[in-house]
Parts: sequence; C-alpha cells; structure tokens
Amino acid sequence: MGIRLSHYLRVYRLIPLCYYFLRFYLSLLRIRVIGEEIALGCLADYGRLIVAVWHQRFLPALAYVTKFRNFEPIVMISQSRDGELIADLAERLGLVPVRGSSSRGGTTALAGILEALKKSPVVIHIVDGPTGPKGVVKPGLISMAQISGAVILPVIVSAKKAWIMGSWDRFLVPKPFSEVTIEWGQPFVVPRDLDPLRFEELRTEIERSLSARYAEADLSSGWEQPL
Repeated sequence: MGIRLSHYLRVYRLIPLCYYFLRFYLSLLRIRVIGEEIALGCLADYGRLIVAVWHQRFLPALAYVTKFRNFEPIVMISQSRDGELIADLAERLGLVPVRGSSSRGGTTALAGILEALKKSPVVIHIVDGPTGPKGVVKPGLISMAQISGAVILPVIVSAKKAWIMGSWDRFLVPKPFSEVTIEWGQPFVVPRDLDPLRFEELRTEIERSLSARYAEADLSSGWEQPL
C-alpha cells in the first residue's frame, strides 16, 4: 500500500470501512485449527508466549486471532505511515500494537513489548520483519524470548487456494471460501544465560524448522508454494 493511499484513507476517514471489509473478507475463509491445545498448555506452563509467524502468512491468521482477544495479544508494527493504518486496524481486531521494527525503532519497540508483556501474556511476532529478507528469522525473536522468559511457539499457516502478490515475500492472500489451515508447532525454550554461539544456533534452528514445516503444510494443502 502506498503512502498516498494510506494518507487518503485517513483524510477521508475510511479506516472503519477498511476494517469492516477486512472482517467480511476474513469471515469468508474456512479456518481449520490444529494443535490449539499446545498453545494453551504453553500458556499454562510458561505464562508467556511468543507466536512466531512469517510475514508472508499473517493475513489469514487474522481470521483466528480474534479468538484470543481476551489475552490482548501484542504485535510489533512498523513506524511507517502505512504502519499507522495497520496499527489502527490491529487495535480494532483486539491486538495491542507496539510501534517499531527490526530496521527502524527496534530497540524502542523491544522495550515496549517487554513492558507490555507485564500486562499481556501473548506476543504475535513477524519473525522476518516488514522488509525481509524473506524467510530469515531476525535475532530480535530470540532476544525477546531470552529477556522475557516467554516460550517461542511457531504457527504454520497454509491455504488451498490463494493469490500470491509480487512483494518481497510473495505475500499470500487466500481466495474467498478457501480452506486455511493454522497449525501450532512445538515450543522453543530460550535460556536466559544463552551464549552468542548457541544464540545463533537456536536462531538458525527455528528458521530451518519454520521453512520445513511451511513446505510440508503447503504440500498437505494440495499445492506447493516456495517460501
């Protein structure tokens, strides 16, 4: 979305219309959830949870996130003008936006998320950031878990029928009435006393795990979508 369009929507007060259009679109998706008991179990066992998802796949996950709005999930949103619009929509969906990204305002955003975690037990984290590179887990995910004591829980999102955008991450937009599968993965626990070598090993391990699980999920959905 360009800056001009984002500005236009704000000037003409069209954000509520965008929100209702988004809710209508999401209502057309057929959501199938696998492993929700894993998330609930991790919340009970660890108290705090970081939901890890690729930027490419976060749109269809919004159809499911409202189920957890009572937890007031935190989400990091970029400081760009488009980010202002996205933050507004996120609040309407029951999320708590913290402004910043891995490329801009990351340190401030991390501090904001750690502060917000004192009130909310759940963070939704886009692990490859708003600008990529595609499929690369940024180190902020590990730092956030290390400092907060939250467990990292991957979420795998796939769709049977979807459009693929020409963006840096080949953003996935499921077609209306398509089945969307949201599968909770197994948790990653990050020790507080993690040394630099193990830090990078764990980051790579999560990155490889996500890539493999997404590839498997796409094949199971009936089509192959390279990350």
